[in-house]
Amino acid sequence: MPVTQERSGTSPEPRDPAPTPGEAGRAARALAKVRAGLLRTGLAAASGLLLALAFPPYDLWPLSLFGVAALSLLTRGRTFRQGLWTGFAFGLPFFLMLLSWLRVVGWDATVGLSVVEALFLALLGGALALTSRLPGWPLWAACLWVTQEWARDRLPLGGFPWGRLAFANTATPFTPLAALGGAPLVTFAVALCGALSAWAVLRLRGPGRAPRAAALAALGAVAALLAGYVVPVPTAADDTVKVAIVQGNVPNPGMDFLGRPMMVLNNHASATERLAADVRAGRVPRPDVVIWPENSSDLDPFSDPLARQRIDEAVEAVGVPTLVGTLVDGPDAQHVQNEGIVWDPVTGPGASYTKQHPVPFGEYVPFRAQLMKVVTRLQRVARDFYPGDHNGVMQLGPARIGDVICFEVAYDEIVRDTVDSGARVLVVQTNNATYAETGQPEQQLAMSRLRAVEHGRAVLIAATSGISAVIAPDGTVEQRTRELTPAELSATVPLRDGTTVADRVGAAPEWTLAIGGLLACGAAVLIGRRRKAAAGTPAAGESLDQVVP
Repeated sequence: MPVTQERSGTSPEPRDPAPTPGEAGRAARALAKVRAGLLRTGLAAASGLLLALAFPPYDLWPLSLFGVAALSLLTRGRTFRQGLWTGFAFGLPFFLMLLSWLRVVGWDATVGLSVVEALFLALLGGALALTSRLPGWPLWAACLWVTQEWARDRLPLGGFPWGRLAFANTATPFTPLAALGGAPLVTFAVALCGALSAWAVLRLRGPGRAPRAAALAALGAVAALLAGYVVPVPTAADDTVKVAIVQGNVPNPGMDFLGRPMMVLNNHASATERLAADVRAGRVPRPDVVIWPENSSDLDPFSDPLARQRIDEAVEAVGVPTLVGTLVDGPDAQHVQNEGIVWDPVTGPGASYTKQHPVPFGEYVPFRAQLMKVVTRLQRVARDFYPGDHNGVMQLGPARIGDVICFEVAYDEIVRDTVDSGARVLVVQTNNATYAETGQPEQQLAMSRLRAVEHGRAVLIAATSGISAVIAPDGTVEQRTRELTPAELSATVPLRDGTTVADRVGAAPEWTLAIGGLLACGAAVLIGRRRKAAAGTPAAGESLDQVVP
């Protein structure tokens, strides 16, 4: 029987209005854009992962060229917002893999830092998209890679230089360029080679094929690759010094590497006494100086009499000036200083260097009062490290050294300042015990190799648990230790007074190239506006405000 609706005083439930044809069309177009962007996003993410393989511990440096070329192709002809997303999709997996050693602290730290760093790659992607319509865009692309690194090396909280293209090319045909313009020039050459390779690929495909232009672009890429071979790398010694590097090792790698008080100090003191015994027995030559790593004394020798006595015993046994790494209380109760101290076998402690660039969240806590309430793990940083106010040039026995501590080797200006102030050999005191066997020590070793070439100085790395190394002025690793193994290295190393072109020009190449990238972005915006004004309406696919996946 037919169903009849019961009459009542209420009206039936209102139904949602059906989407209009216009709304349905817009939704379909948005979904199509998302689907179309999935392939590009996936390719960007895969390219970022491949770029990470160019860095230690993998050292597949040609992938740095592929990474640059891939990002250039994926952002070519896109809108600014499309470039932003592509750059972020490229950068996030790159940094997640590159900085995976931070997992020792926590995966949240790895992800958080990777997201912050990937934002700079997002801006790079947007800028590459903008400038991809300019004549000679591979040149501007190379400048923009330097611009991105210039900003990332300084912001936020003093910057974080990990992942620079130059640090993937510390033993490649590009490396000698560091002697001309430092790490920024190496990055520029790598990026130019990659961008020109991308241009050559474009000129061989599609309706606008131009084999001759492709050949010229390929020749330019080869020239950028081989240019370093004509750059002289000065290595001649003005004098020499016999050094011994002590790697005492730590009780337990990881966050709690110190173990019980005095354990790390005893390890280094005992290793130095063994060295002294070998010298007396004639098994190794007598050194002129001995170098201990960062945190080789886990107690402040100025406030702990036992720590001072133990250092005195070891230095007196070896009988030569020793550079000791330790934490020193002060200048107030809330701070501690990370220092390298020249310790004389007769007079005791003398000149010292205090680390100038403490690591945020590792050596000091920004916004401590607020963050401590939500991130209880930060309580492990009980006191903030107080930054030093001068460079690490000190007289250690017969050698005028330039001391830099741990992550400071990644910062151009800190290392350059020590050489400009008269350092004849560079010393990197480091404690990588937290990140033992994670790939981080290899990444820091690569940076030290580049600094050797950049400044024409031997570099001596002293690490608590590895990797300690002796690096020649041409970047050759002459000796190195294994990780988590007590060891002593003995070597005769050159002392040099001459400076490289990179020392003399300082930061000028970086600023010039970085500003060139910014000017190219400005030119691209102005040209785009003029084109739109001439056309009367925005050209399809060229609006900077278009929302895309």
